[in-house]
Amino acid sequence: MKVGLFIDTWYPMVDGVIKVVDNYARRLVRYCEVEVFCPETRDFSEEEDAKLPYKVRRCHALPLINFDYDIPAPALDPLFEAQLIRSGIDLVHIHSPFSLGLAGVLYAKLYRLPVVATLHSQYKQDFEKPLRFKPALNVAMSGIMRVFNACDECWAVNAGIKDLYQQEYGLTAPCKVRLNATDHKPVQDPEAAARTVNETYGIPADATVFLFVGRIDFIKNIDFTIRALARAKQLGLKNFRMLFAGKGHDEGKLAALVREQGLTEEVVMCGLTQKEMLEKLYSRARLFLFPSLYDANSLVQIEAACQGTPTVFLEGARTAATVQAGVNGYISAPGEDDYARLLVDIMAHPEEYERISAAARKDLYLNWDDVVRDVYADYTALLAARSA
Repeated sequence: MKVGLFIDTWYPMVDGVIKVVDNYARRLVRYCEVEVFCPETRDFSEEEDAKLPYKVRRCHALPLINFDYDIPAPALDPLFEAQLIRSGIDLVHIHSPFSLGLAGVLYAKLYRLPVVATLHSQYKQDFEKPLRFKPALNVAMSGIMRVFNACDECWAVNAGIKDLYQQEYGLTAPCKVRLNATDHKPVQDPEAAARTVNETYGIPADATVFLFVGRIDFIKNIDFTIRALARAKQLGLKNFRMLFAGKGHDEGKLAALVREQGLTEEVVMCGLTQKEMLEKLYSRARLFLFPSLYDANSLVQIEAACQGTPTVFLEGARTAATVQAGVNGYISAPGEDDYARLLVDIMAHPEEYERISAAARKDLYLNWDDVVRDVYADYTALLAARSA
């Protein structure tokens, strides 16, 4: 079997979808041949592509001013089109519905191949801001859903996203839940990990640590986190540090908000960190604070669960669909005061916290080896059904 994975951005950029596709590809090569079809991105390196254990086929992309992402243009790249035609892939798996995802679907239809799509994002949220004119939003969503509805099967990253697509977006293609995972491993010596984090970032050994990992972007509600922590401090939460690991265009705005809310001593900006340090950060943290209503199913919450660190979500968050409140995680009512009171309450009940921490690791930590083994079994079944 030869599988083609189609995605509309790629390294050296890093986001959750890129990490998912990379983890799929790295493990699928144990079972079959794999090619990733993606765009040329800014500062990409053919030498770095060649080091990967699978083939990478890049198409031309059109730059967008003031945006991190470029627009892939496979139809304007005859060499890429020729490479795709000669690829000999047996199954197409798309990870976005845009130009490269569409190219994958059209190729599958032309050669009568099975095609799978993973539903990674809440696209309506992505388009509501730039497309404030409702008819334009409807046209964009209609185009996206035509691509997904042309697939043999769609995989939602959790039950909440499956419901969203079927009940609100108009998904008619068969759909099942296929959970994401992580390649992180539990820290073997949490005390040594804590000492490393404390020394690296100047954190008192007895301080309670909260953590956020990801893009520093207010779309992820990190401004909400700061205001809620300021309120929690007023309610009596003491001796804590809030660590932000990541980079993004809202770093300046975040720094200004931290000063405004009187949290300059408590907030630590860690910047981008390597995987080994990230594992230590998750292990050192008491809670992972993730009030995002934007994310569909973020890998960071699984990475946190790997270290037994529960996540505090907001009510209504699709990314919280895998969590049972008070069992293996926490879900707050929507207000900043509600979130603040919940943090204070969690810290006041250490025995309950330890139970939830253990359940988070047991219930929510999934590794990619197991997930991709099941993915390959699904691919095999789809190919068998197509040839029957």
